[in-house]
Amino acid sequence: MNRRPLGRSELVIEPLVLGGNVFGWTVDEAKGFDILDAYVDAGFTAIDTAEGYPNWVPGNPPGMSETIIGKWLKARGNRDSVHIITKVNSGKKPGGLKPDAIKESIEASLRRLQTDYVDLYFSHWPDDQASHEETLEAYDVLIRSGKVRTIGASNYTAEMMRDAQQTAIIKSLPRYEVTQNRFNLYDRAEFEALKPYLIENEVGSIVYYSLASGFLTGKYRNEADLGKSPRGGGAGQYLNDKGLKILKALDDVGKELKATPAEVALAWLVAQEGVSAPIASATSVEQVESLVRGVRLALPENANRLLTAAGT
Repeated sequence: MNRRPLGRSELVIEPLVLGGNVFGWTVDEAKGFDILDAYVDAGFTAIDTAEGYPNWVPGNPPGMSETIIGKWLKARGNRDSVHIITKVNSGKKPGGLKPDAIKESIEASLRRLQTDYVDLYFSHWPDDQASHEETLEAYDVLIRSGKVRTIGASNYTAEMMRDAQQTAIIKSLPRYEVTQNRFNLYDRAEFEALKPYLIENEVGSIVYYSLASGFLTGKYRNEADLGKSPRGGGAGQYLNDKGLKILKALDDVGKELKATPAEVALAWLVAQEGVSAPIASATSVEQVESLVRGVRLALPENANRLLTAAGT
């Protein structure tokens, strides 16, 4: 399998990142262990979570996803064979990227994850109350102390990334080696605007909403389908002419390649220039197996063109 470097960092991963946002929401601890086991057994290593996952569930303690992953790491004793990705400032709180907030957040995440380091630590959302310099200085301390290996920026624009990189160069601080932004067959503008920066500066990119809140699985084809799962509400925004055109293209390519719409959608993402790996979550072992098939599926050029044209 074609493993890919994350920017200029020492991290190299397979082209799939398992999304941990469902742990503690639609996936309980026991099922989460099964999903994580299936994922690593298939040869993958990168697991994505955040201090805020899934804090939107009433009654959840902070960082439930991190807690479940931490229990799994301890039970399996495999910390050094996987890549753990987590994020700070998940709640977009004022001052969330100030040094004190970062210091407090990383310690809490490490406790929940039951580890003494994370492989990739993201600024989850920009914070206009914290300068790039003070944020990167805080990360520099964490990297030097061994608590963080590499840093990244999620939901940053190209302008923000350029400004942060310039600060890193001038102040001799670590730069953001990886981005995490929305990108899928339907939602392209945000990533396309960022792509020239990524390529020019050799910055890695892990993309989220790879399956457009589940819409690209083909599960939601009319309003009545939206009640099929707790995540169905998020798919409603794609039920329009453009979305249905994309689903038809996925169906056509999938029929030719004997693959599901979700598998084809992931294969398209993996084939796009500038993408290091898509993030995708699973609520069952069977879904993990499908994700694996998707990122290992080689799209013929005519299929790539058809899918690309469907979303434009």
